[in-house]
Amino acid sequence: MLVLDAGAFVAVERGDRDVVALVKRERLAGRLPVTSGCVVAQVWRGGSGRQAPVARLLAGVEVAPVDDSLGRRAGMLLARSGLSGLSGAIDATVMCLAADGDDILTSDPGDLRTLAETAEIHVELIPV
Repeated sequence: MLVLDAGAFVAVERGDRDVVALVKRERLAGRLPVTSGCVVAQVWRGGSGRQAPVARLLAGVEVAPVDDSLGRRAGMLLARSGLSGLSGAIDATVMCLAADGDDILTSDPGDLRTLAETAEIHVELIPV
């Protein structure tokens, strides 16, 4: 599975063709990329103008709601990792969506690496 953090959406907004190709590959394989509702809040500014590519990307992405269960899992992961802050909380929701063998498109591989190690899952962090 392909998991997207905010950096993937920012890259698409800036016209990064490599990110678009990775997302397209995932969709062609019959898998929807996934992100969290927190990431949407972090990147969404209306979807028009420069954000039109973000709107198109979101149309083909599964957005996991940050409900009580995901929020608690992310909070516990964040506490165990030693990271803090709003961006750490958002990254923790992204990591909680991932499983062994998944790919994560990220502009913050350092914090996500820490979270993956804490969660004891093996993911491929793809810098964008």
